[in-house]
Amino acid sequence: MDLLDRLRLDVPVAQAGMGGGLAGPELAAAVAAAGGLGTVGLTAPDRLTDAVRHVREAAPGRAVAVNLLMPFVRRSHVQVCVDAGVDVAVMAFDIDRAMISRLRDGGVFVFVMVGTEPQARRAIAWGADGLIAQGREAGGHLSGDTEALSFLPVASRIAAGRPVLLAGGIASADDTRTALAAGADGVVAGTRFLLTRESRAHPAYQERILVADNTFRTTLFGLGWPAPHRVVANAATRRWCADDGRARLAPRLLNAFSAPLARLPDRAAASVGNLQKPTLPLFSPIAPTVDMPDSSVDRTALYAGDTVLRIESVISAREAVATLAPGGH
Repeated sequence: MDLLDRLRLDVPVAQAGMGGGLAGPELAAAVAAAGGLGTVGLTAPDRLTDAVRHVREAAPGRAVAVNLLMPFVRRSHVQVCVDAGVDVAVMAFDIDRAMISRLRDGGVFVFVMVGTEPQARRAIAWGADGLIAQGREAGGHLSGDTEALSFLPVASRIAAGRPVLLAGGIASADDTRTALAAGADGVVAGTRFLLTRESRAHPAYQERILVADNTFRTTLFGLGWPAPHRVVANAATRRWCADDGRARLAPRLLNAFSAPLARLPDRAAASVGNLQKPTLPLFSPIAPTVDMPDSSVDRTALYAGDTVLRIESVISAREAVATLAPGGH
């Protein structure tokens, strides 16, 4: 399959659909207009419909993708994808056979993000059109614990000719060329697009990760979604994480039994986030967005991949696509 033709792309570059409002329609539209795959992050179903419409109007003739963050997905999200005729759905952090079938029957190309061999085998067996092979270098939540380029041949072998995109460690044209030479059909970048003007990341969040000298894996921000994630340090992690990033006992115990909170209505989930403060061991997966106060950067998750150590500035999404394109510098 020629993925560029299938998805009407100019370059084999996809923008990660960062959730929590970070990847809104403005970012997805700018990436799509620049020739990459723009991805809308998961939001409430009515807002998701509006977001897809925004991308269609701002980047006519281009593909639009939606990230289905499975711990928070409802059937209505899937219905929006089908009704809106999105080109791509990315199923992340769980695999649902019935949802894959529903999306494919609706004409949606389904990528499943995987980080382990069993995840990859299940995704293909259950009908995924392609895989996103995520490495441990990626920012945000993590599917596995293997470096991206080491996991890529495993995922490619299992995909058996279906397209495989590489996620984790992608910040430059050299990274893209290396991934393509190793057998990937394209790349997915998160942190590079987080650090764009069209991202809805709070400016203070962007500043914090630009000056960071380290990222680390933790489970601290796991209320409602107790899965490992990669972040940079803030007041919350300094208070509640050990030197190796491991969350201390109190937040670990709270998070361990909190998965049902993922099914709270959006408004209720937001109120949980408002309760967060560095001195309490109560930390949801929320990240600081432009509509939050400056103080949010010390009580919410500052997701960032290892590539942030090689990124020096906030640029436009168009510039980011050019920076990542295999013909770039």
